[in-house]
Amino acid sequence: MVRERGLLRRAYAFYSWVGAGLLLAFAGCVAGFVLLGDSWFQLLVAGALGIVLTQVAFLTHEAAHKQVLESGPANDRLARWLACGVVGISFSWWTSKHNRHHANPNRLGKDPDIEVDTISFVEEDAARARGLIAMITRRQGWLFFPLLTLEGLNLHRLGMQHLLGRGEVKSRALELTLVTLRFALYLVPLFLVLPLGMAFAFLGVQMAVFGVYMGASFAPNHKGMPVIARDAKLDFFSKQVRTSRNVAGGWWATWLMGGLNYQVEHHLFPSMPRPHLAKARRIVREHCRTLDVPYTETSLWRSYRIVVRYLNEVGLAARDPFECHVVARFRRA
Repeated sequence: MVRERGLLRRAYAFYSWVGAGLLLAFAGCVAGFVLLGDSWFQLLVAGALGIVLTQVAFLTHEAAHKQVLESGPANDRLARWLACGVVGISFSWWTSKHNRHHANPNRLGKDPDIEVDTISFVEEDAARARGLIAMITRRQGWLFFPLLTLEGLNLHRLGMQHLLGRGEVKSRALELTLVTLRFALYLVPLFLVLPLGMAFAFLGVQMAVFGVYMGASFAPNHKGMPVIARDAKLDFFSKQVRTSRNVAGGWWATWLMGGLNYQVEHHLFPSMPRPHLAKARRIVREHCRTLDVPYTETSLWRSYRIVVRYLNEVGLAARDPFECHVVARFRRA
């Protein structure tokens, strides 16, 4: 019990420092924006703001998993205020989507993270692509990172679509108020202080950095790992470990990816705070060796190569059915 309280205190102290660091970074962005005024150097502030907002999204993810504060309701309140009021994304939409992903990672028909949304993650979806989407799908591996520049805008769109939809939404009024207030406090000063073209450039850079950073942090976790059939029966441990990929790198990878580099441990112990995942990794790796369950860990750059190759292989299913089979064979090589 004493050891457990010590671990909890360490985690709370860690998140206190993270919160203080993010507040300081955000204040720096605001100060830079005010001091620079009408200057194209504002695009540097926009890039920095995109990074800060992504780090806030990591903290939001951890609060949603009950890692940051002592009680569940307190974590939920913090996560909702951060998601809606700072990042600008509906917390209720994200929670529903993320919970389904954790329950069935990479399972066809159950994991929303492998459902088609411009990018196809399974060949069946790629084969159904038509028109412009088919053209993108055939080259989706190479286009994946460029397309991530639009992912921030897509996340805002999906969140608002959820909040304005007819279905039941928990805390709809609060989330709509927070999201609306967040965009007003962001966009009104932006377009009042900067010339119109510069304001749009600032917004574009911030959204692009946010989208690429978010996508580049989540993509290595499961993309290119085994996809589970709809009717397959796997125990919890095997299902979570076989579909997840860790990213090696130690403390710098943990900081860069908000703890998502320990994806295997996060899926096995979703409420475990970030500071304890490294120790859990050693235990999980040994247990996997004992059970002969594959444990996947690779470098960040190699994980990106795997993701690009996997998406290109899936995208081949979208090729023209009348295309020469010899050309198709050489393209696969």
